[in-house]
Amino acid sequence: MPHVLRVPQIDLSSVLAEQNPHIDLRVNAYDTSARNFLKALSNYKTRTTATIAEKRAQHAAEKKRTIERVANVEAETNQCKIQELQLAADLQREQEERKEAELGVAAFKRQLAALRDKCAAIDSQIEHYRAIAANLDREKTKEKEKLSSMATGTASQLAALESCLSCVVEGVADGQLLVRMSKIDPADPEREFSFVLNVSGDSYGVLTATPSLAALPQLIAQLRDSHDILKFIKDVRQACVDMVMKSV
Repeated sequence: MPHVLRVPQIDLSSVLAEQNPHIDLRVNAYDTSARNFLKALSNYKTRTTATIAEKRAQHAAEKKRTIERVANVEAETNQCKIQELQLAADLQREQEERKEAELGVAAFKRQLAALRDKCAAIDSQIEHYRAIAANLDREKTKEKEKLSSMATGTASQLAALESCLSCVVEGVADGQLLVRMSKIDPADPEREFSFVLNVSGDSYGVLTATPSLAALPQLIAQLRDSHDILKFIKDVRQACVDMVMKSV
């Protein structure tokens, strides 16, 4: 319970009846109380000032920490914004690269489809050419068989011709025949009469002849009309015989 200062009661009539009336105002107590009050007030002021200063310092420190946190947050925010912009740029670049890759893949797919179609067409052509080659092989086989049969017959005819005409027929080059004849000159039966006949194509011709025959151009013209090489050899032999008989 707080202490209550009681004001003393003063009997004014008694005070006035005294020879030297005075009232004890208790100035000393007042001064003491006043000093105590001022001292308490000063202490309160000091404590309050210290408390305010302490709170102010705490507030300043907290404010500083808050400012630092705000600065850190702003720095982190700016860094995040920079990273976000970088990520956005990377994402944009990746999207462009992906788009280019998709376009490249689509182009490669079109090229692959075109190559497959081309390969299919080439395979079809190969099968076609194989069929043609097979037909040609069959025809070639037939032609070889036919030529072999003809060669057999021609060889027998040639052997008979060589025996009958006393001549030898040899191939000396591509499309050229060397015909060597003997037993034409009665004075020298081993004397050789020869000529080289070009049978390539339809334009027959005699490249060389030993000895030379005056009737040879006419005989060549007849050969070009008849295409009968055996008859031409017989005619040349007869021309050589006639030439020898005229020189006797």
